[in-house]
Amino acid sequence: MNILLRLLKQFTVLICALLGIIGLGVLYYIVFQLPSVDELKTIQLQVPLQIFTKDNKLLAEYGEIRRIPLPYDQVPKPLIDAVLATEDQRYFQHPGIDLPGLMRATIKLIATGRKEEGGSTITMQVARSFYLNPHKTFGRKLREILLALKIEHKLSKQKILELYLNKIFLGARAYGVEAAAEIYYGKPLDQLSLDQYAMLAGLPQAPSALNPLVHPIAALKRRNHVLSRMYELHCIDEKAYKTAIAAPLNAHYHDLQIQVKAPYVGELVRQQLQQLYGDRIYTDNFKVYTTVDSQLQIAANQAVRDGLIAYDQRHGYRGPEQNLGTPGLKQMEEWEKSLGKIPTINSLEPVAVVDIATHSITVLRANGSLVVIPWQGLSWARKQISPDLLGRMPHKASEIVNLGDVIRLMETKQGGWRLAQIPLAEAGLIALNPTDGGILAMVGGFDFQHSNFNRITNADRQPGSSFKPFIYSAALDKGYTLATVINDAPVVVENPTDNSLWRPQNDEHRFYGPTRLRVALTQSRNLVSIRLLDLIGLPYAMNYMQRFGFGAHQLPAGLSLALGTALVTPLQMATAYAVFANGGSKVIPFAVDSIRDGQNQIVYQAKPLTACLTNCTPQPNVPNTYAPRMISRQNAYLITSTLHDVIQRGTATLARSLERKDLAGKTGTTQNQVDAWFAGYNSDIIAVAWLGYDQQQRSLHEWGAQAALPLWIQFMQSALQGQPERPMEQPPGIVSVRIDPLTGKRATANDPMGTFEYFMTPYVPEQEQNPVTQDNTTAPEGGGVY
Repeated sequence: MNILLRLLKQFTVLICALLGIIGLGVLYYIVFQLPSVDELKTIQLQVPLQIFTKDNKLLAEYGEIRRIPLPYDQVPKPLIDAVLATEDQRYFQHPGIDLPGLMRATIKLIATGRKEEGGSTITMQVARSFYLNPHKTFGRKLREILLALKIEHKLSKQKILELYLNKIFLGARAYGVEAAAEIYYGKPLDQLSLDQYAMLAGLPQAPSALNPLVHPIAALKRRNHVLSRMYELHCIDEKAYKTAIAAPLNAHYHDLQIQVKAPYVGELVRQQLQQLYGDRIYTDNFKVYTTVDSQLQIAANQAVRDGLIAYDQRHGYRGPEQNLGTPGLKQMEEWEKSLGKIPTINSLEPVAVVDIATHSITVLRANGSLVVIPWQGLSWARKQISPDLLGRMPHKASEIVNLGDVIRLMETKQGGWRLAQIPLAEAGLIALNPTDGGILAMVGGFDFQHSNFNRITNADRQPGSSFKPFIYSAALDKGYTLATVINDAPVVVENPTDNSLWRPQNDEHRFYGPTRLRVALTQSRNLVSIRLLDLIGLPYAMNYMQRFGFGAHQLPAGLSLALGTALVTPLQMATAYAVFANGGSKVIPFAVDSIRDGQNQIVYQAKPLTACLTNCTPQPNVPNTYAPRMISRQNAYLITSTLHDVIQRGTATLARSLERKDLAGKTGTTQNQVDAWFAGYNSDIIAVAWLGYDQQQRSLHEWGAQAALPLWIQFMQSALQGQPERPMEQPPGIVSVRIDPLTGKRATANDPMGTFEYFMTPYVPEQEQNPVTQDNTTAPEGGGVY
């Protein structure tokens, strides 16, 4: 018997020893397989792409995860107290594992057979979130414990807690406490109250089930539990506890706090970065700083919005978007829900008509409030019979709307309310720095939510007469002058493909006879421009246009090119006009100035070639930093001088309201008034405004000076406010000569009809004749019937 007991004892010892060896082997294997935690010291959390203006205003953010990392010393103490009171009250005392907590979880498991409590410390949660999967297994728990011990050995308690507070998921796409504060309360973390800190601290247990936006009752109970724990642990006194627990939940979804609205810029930059870095841009904390000026972008947004709404209202009221029926108390709640499903477009809010007085209406908003629109906000709404035909002026509100109509509401600058409608036309505005091509502002349409198509970069449209300055520039380089006289007379051009005849006309359907080129461009004379193109030769002109960045495929091989029948984007037009504005150099437009990575290191810095006026000869062994010269300074000066006249006495005199002498520009309207343009500049800024329908055959029934120019003026009013005038300096090689305004020939000093004109020195006219023959009775080289 003793022998059996001795053998049994030895066998037991042997089994225990073997199990111990196996256990130690397994433990060693697990420890050996554990990842290194050194990377946690410099870990890069997933943070979305952020895009800023050049003055550091956030204009866009891209990425599924919303996270705003905070260092430990910037986390408010009440939040830390709330988190520790609920998640790990002995955090600063234990070595990474809390034995009482683990024992309690083990007892619960034995008693119930369910893994309801994990006994995890904050350090263990950090280990799990960075290195392990969420599945509840004994193996994972063991690795979690060992990793926690390893992390505590490598990192300080403060660093571990910082990782936890920035990594933890808190619902509604919010990762980390700062992002959660922005999403639920629309404020930075350091501006929250105690009850709000408690709500955030209660979320880690079940971010979805306790989400205050979806389950407010459960969230309120959890918040109050956190406050009770804080009070029990003496983190707060009785007064603070009672005040916080009585506070309403007051959590609402707050969208991203964009500081400057520039979605078309943001999308352009996002696409460029996607090509460079792939999907990393959505998680690797890239920060992009653009060339956009926040104040100019705000001005551009407002100008496009106001210009389109003004154009739209000039062409009448098209009626309601729908009708909800007869209003009543029971219907109001349903109407509010229906209105809530209709998006607000560029601050044009959907509302429903609930009462009609003689000269006012009352409308219901989606939030349940009522607004009265007075007669001054309604009287514009003449019925649109067709795009160019309006009904009589309304005399009472019932002639405009019916009960139940869903209409649009807009707030006026004076604080009142006005009937509105979403414009059917579209518009865009692009502003560039002519010196280096940096995009200062860009609006690609009325509203990005309504249409994300960027008309500035992607819409190929005919520029109309705004293209003429490039034809005249080509002529100046071929020896013509602004005093050259060309006959403004009927032109008939034969189309050899079908033997049809083209008979272009001036906009006024008049002929003005012999006309100097300065006057022809200032007054936008079509027939002179066509004759000029024919004189200089179409092949030469098409080749010359490429100096301004226009591709040969964009240019029609016919005399209609003189009237702007090319297909170009507004961005191309701005880039081309920059050649005039900067004195003759071609700059490349760009939006990204610099890119920083998650370590705040510059990974990209733009180095644009810049326009130079003097001392521009590249130095030996020094990289060239100057943009290539496309036309001479003298050519650019002469065109700018003429486009200055366009504003002072030509087709854009409305811009004289800006009361500046340094502006130059050109209107543009295409055939049948399909597209309206204005391109204008001084030495500091070039801006191009376009207005038209996406349906490229639909007429605006307005000229460029009516539709696009007011938009440009409004933008430039803000852009140039407080800025000194910057007229282009007269370059060497330009002389002023008195000429006869009728013949363009040099006039005597005592000629009472004489006027001064600028010339390049090689082409100063002799007193007897012009340098270019004006015999318009003979068809010049290039063909044509005159």
